[in-house]
Amino acid sequence: MSEQHKKAAGHSVLTVLLNYKTPEMTVKSLRAAMAAMEDLAGEIVVVDNASGDGSYESIRQVADQEGWLTNGRVRLIQSPVNGGFGTGMNLGMQAGLSDGCRPDFYYLLNSDAFANEDTIRTLRDFLQETPEAGFAGSYVHGLDDDPHCTAFRFPTLASEFEGAAHTGLITRLLPNVSVPMDLPIRATRVDWTAGASLMIRADVIQEVGGFDETFFLYFEETELCNRAAAAGWHTYYVPESRIAHVGSASTGMKRWSRTPGYWFDSRWHYFSKVHGRFYAVAATFALLAGSGIYCLRRLIQTKPQMNSDGFIRDLWTHMRTQLARPTKHLETRPLSSEPKEPK
Repeated sequence: MSEQHKKAAGHSVLTVLLNYKTPEMTVKSLRAAMAAMEDLAGEIVVVDNASGDGSYESIRQVADQEGWLTNGRVRLIQSPVNGGFGTGMNLGMQAGLSDGCRPDFYYLLNSDAFANEDTIRTLRDFLQETPEAGFAGSYVHGLDDDPHCTAFRFPTLASEFEGAAHTGLITRLLPNVSVPMDLPIRATRVDWTAGASLMIRADVIQEVGGFDETFFLYFEETELCNRAAAAGWHTYYVPESRIAHVGSASTGMKRWSRTPGYWFDSRWHYFSKVHGRFYAVAATFALLAGSGIYCLRRLIQTKPQMNSDGFIRDLWTHMRTQLARPTKHLETRPLSSEPKEPK
């Protein structure tokens, strides 16, 4: 891209595309991102999160054949260890632009998300026009066009109880506490939004740091938005920016028969870091109480199973294990080029 073209295109965007064992989808996502970035200043960094299945080699082969690695717009990075979503994204953000400069915005993109031609531009323009906004997330829909909820409130004691109870009366008695929000029809301030298609002002990362790498998966976007909000940066849901998303392709969440330990670790770390250890215990009891109510409803009525097998027992066991450990000072780890192994 010429200097004249860069000036015309406006502020620079570094798109960070994270792959984990989804090379075909990553290539498809990369093609879409390249089209969306065509007239924008910036670059795309593809981070392979130590897939170990030949993903990196497959993506590089396609990129070489297409000439993407010689146009100065696409780079590939291979992480030596799978440290999870936040660590992979931190690695991509830390890479910066190829000329050594810091971009104005970071755009985080899942490998199973496919941008429209104006998806990235719309988020960038919104942040440029909204100085107090630190984050902007897209309207996300499935391949069948059904909307995915990506507008959220921060989790609380009340939301843990209400969400687990799955009972209309309780939801009516506790309005506006549910973590998932009704999707707004216009750009709206929210507490946090999903990282499948998320643009972050670089000044936010400079001020509050990147993702806390203690999280392996889940709650990392929530905590980062919470930390930024404490520093005065707001998060917005921008429905004019649209993106198609397969959903859970890398994590396998929809196929869980048992909730993995890292979900419990991330949930506990979020509540402990943001509100303190006592609050994390209270939030767990709130979740157990709500789950108990729904279990009673299942005994009386024909209701589907909402949690994975053994969820209540695993939740209780996890809390007891955490309480047996000494209290640690919780702090955000800086951007790191040395990903960690999951616990």
